[in-house]
Amino acid sequence: MTNKEIAELLQKNHQEFIDLIKGLKEEDFCYAPTDKWSAAQQLDHLVRSVQPVNMAIALPKMILQLLFGKANRPSKTYDELIAKYQNKIQEGAKASGRFIPPTVGLAQKENLLKRLGELVNSLSKKTSGQSEESLDKYILPHPLLGKLTLREMLYFTAYHVHHHQTIVERDLKNK
Repeated sequence: MTNKEIAELLQKNHQEFIDLIKGLKEEDFCYAPTDKWSAAQQLDHLVRSVQPVNMAIALPKMILQLLFGKANRPSKTYDELIAKYQNKIQEGAKASGRFIPPTVGLAQKENLLKRLGELVNSLSKKTSGQSEESLDKYILPHPLLGKLTLREMLYFTAYHVHHHQTIVERDLKNK
């Protein structure tokens, strides 16, 4: 995928999630199956996940290189990266640390939706402005997947929201 295609996928996938969450009634927004996150917490988790990617992609490349190094391999394809993530999930990997959402209520819904939309718009613009070379050259750390190229991190971010949308839809269907 090119930088423009990734930017479009980021927008499309996040907008689908935002539209789903906007349409939820309070009881569905706040409903959480036993030992699972509510749709509200899924939304908060996505804000917590997109924010550092948005920040990192804006850093000067020299800073990225100093902090995290350079890629020593080609970027995985979208499908390869998603397969790696799904394998980690099947092995029991879960969000940790700052990516775990607190209890979230209806009062936070609009602010979180607005924040996610703003973050994704910003990330998409920054993605479109990246050179194809830099997407494959610079790396960022991922808490479950290890070192990822910028391209792979953007692939993950585009897929991650879809993963959480599927969970919300499943949980509400089984409610």
